[in-house]
Amino acid sequence: MPRAQRETLLGAAELIHLRRGAMVFRQGDPVHVAGAAFFGLAAGTIKISTLRQDGREAILAVLEPGNWFGEISLIDGSPRTHDATALSALDLLAVPFEAFAQQMQGAAFARAIAALLAARVRGLYGLMEDATLRGLRARVARRLLALARGDATQSTDPRRSVVLPQEALAMMLGVTRQTLSKELNALAHEGVITLGYGRIELLSLDALQRLGSAG
Repeated sequence: MPRAQRETLLGAAELIHLRRGAMVFRQGDPVHVAGAAFFGLAAGTIKISTLRQDGREAILAVLEPGNWFGEISLIDGSPRTHDATALSALDLLAVPFEAFAQQMQGAAFARAIAALLAARVRGLYGLMEDATLRGLRARVARRLLALARGDATQSTDPRRSVVLPQEALAMMLGVTRQTLSKELNALAHEGVITLGYGRIELLSLDALQRLGSAG
């Protein structure tokens, strides 16, 4: 967005701090309540997830600093679509609903939100394609590559280390921890990755790319 538009957005935001484990919002929360906002993550990490009736959790994405979120319910007025939970202490920029609605009257901001939503739709289509057309080995490889690029951020420069518990990665893929462990150990045996406590080192991004393209 143009600088003036960005400054207006930041000027409308309140900086708030949340502890690890705090809920930014819950699935089903109404949007027309006090505290409803469009959020910008300034520091920390957030998991976007949903719970089944049996209590099983599915992690849809991990957000890192620089990401904005929470716009969907502000646009259509419907309840929150998922849970947003702090994986660490957070610094959040919260733009109140009224200020967000006013910003949406400007073409530059509306175009930026449209681009943000388009990126989300592309990501969701990718997840659907992986779930329906690809085997587990390819899905693991593709998710590791996505996490190396910041997951929702999708930076052009991937990192060589993914800091995430295996249990959380299993929740992202919709498989058990035991099933994921077999796949990760096989990749480690092939020299593609190494496994550490709460982290996975990516030794060969090219190999992961090939595996992810294999289907």
